[in-house]
Amino acid sequence: MTETRPAFTGPELCALEAHEVVAMLKRGDITPRDCIDAALARIARVEPAINAIPTLCEDRARAAADALESSAGNGNSNAAGWLAGLPLGIKDLSDVAGVRTTYGTKGYADHIPRTSDTLVTRIESRGGIVIGKTNTPEFGAGANTFNDVLGITRNPWDTTLNPGGSSGGAAASLATGETWLSHGSDHGGSLRTPAGFCGIVGLRPSPGRVAADSNAAFMIEGNEGPMARSVRDCALFLDTMAGFDPASPISYPADRDGSFEDAVIRATPDIRIAFSADLNGMAQVDSDVLSHLHSVMHKMQAAGASVEETCPQLPHLERTYHTLRGIGFAIMARRMPADISRHLKATIHQNIARGRALDIDNIADAHLDRTIIYNNMLRLFDDFDVLACPTVGCMPHPQSEEWVSQVGGQTLAGYMDWLRFAFLATTAGLPAISVPVGPGPGGLPIGLQLIGKPRGEAALLAAGRAVEMVVGGPLPPIDPVVTHR
Repeated sequence: MTETRPAFTGPELCALEAHEVVAMLKRGDITPRDCIDAALARIARVEPAINAIPTLCEDRARAAADALESSAGNGNSNAAGWLAGLPLGIKDLSDVAGVRTTYGTKGYADHIPRTSDTLVTRIESRGGIVIGKTNTPEFGAGANTFNDVLGITRNPWDTTLNPGGSSGGAAASLATGETWLSHGSDHGGSLRTPAGFCGIVGLRPSPGRVAADSNAAFMIEGNEGPMARSVRDCALFLDTMAGFDPASPISYPADRDGSFEDAVIRATPDIRIAFSADLNGMAQVDSDVLSHLHSVMHKMQAAGASVEETCPQLPHLERTYHTLRGIGFAIMARRMPADISRHLKATIHQNIARGRALDIDNIADAHLDRTIIYNNMLRLFDDFDVLACPTVGCMPHPQSEEWVSQVGGQTLAGYMDWLRFAFLATTAGLPAISVPVGPGPGGLPIGLQLIGKPRGEAALLAAGRAVEMVVGGPLPPIDPVVTHR
């Protein structure tokens, strides 16, 4: 008698969490092609409303699925992070061989790389299948996802709103169930902000945890990381991504004392939380956002966590962050061909100019101050497991606003000012995660940011899961709410 596999419809698969689908793939209940079919059907349904994955690679994905099935996993089925043929998205800042990769800029509108980024190669070697490229602002600059090549990405909770950026396509695609996992990257909150605005989980790992190609290979401010609908899925994807590769000189081997997913499975609410509403007055927050996060802290206390409102001294944090960011932009532009740079938007030119204007004293002060900030954070972790704060100080604004100019009753002068809560983890080189704790004001998603110990992703993810359990997460995928204003 011939056994038949259980039938699963596309909508059923897309509604499941990634770890559930991976378990089904490992058991043979479904095939990678079933997942590809489900993802493509969902993409076809929701893309017209949100434009999150503007570049698909269906033929490449199906070929990868066939190759994976013929190899039967090569004995990797029990390895941490093995994805067994799960489709996923790659941000359009990372090369995927044979797939249009634009970096969101006109100068690369027709660029098709011959080789994949180191991180993409690792993900594919661990059973991930690239289904498409997710949208991003030009060169990842800015927290609103739009560019002149691939257009505007919209927030699926309300299509008039900003989904965040620069990993806005990744976050929107996860929120709608187009993909189960998606890759992001983060400097000034580029995966944390869209995670908060779209109601999904985004983890910025410690520098070196995830190896990837880079034109600034020895810098630690810009990191690649996992995005998912649940903390457990985020941990699974970090298990996939983590590890040493000589292409990244700051990378290091994966931990040997258990997987990140195992740490999440063991999580309990018994954690010690330091909560800061404004990072000692540096960052602004709207009153409705702060009120909601205070209510989350009360829920955490009721569930067994200890919570104390405190923050270490963070001398010159904002100045330090902007100096480090300026160095990065100066490096990016130093040898950029003129036929590429002439297309850059005004805010990128402004960042480049700021970087080029730095002198050695500015740079020395930034490195001295970041060391003080790092050491002060280490002392905080003597008494607490995480520092909690808003992911963003406001709820999503209209997509038509390139950046938010008013938060907490204050008028902001610079296009990065509304993202100040992102600066600490980046400057200190610490892992940080945004976990959905909504619904928030107006019924929209809202994120709580947790900053953890150096290379402490396992404990940070466990803390994220503790929050997720207390607030009743994770959120299921949604259909886009198409509105016109």
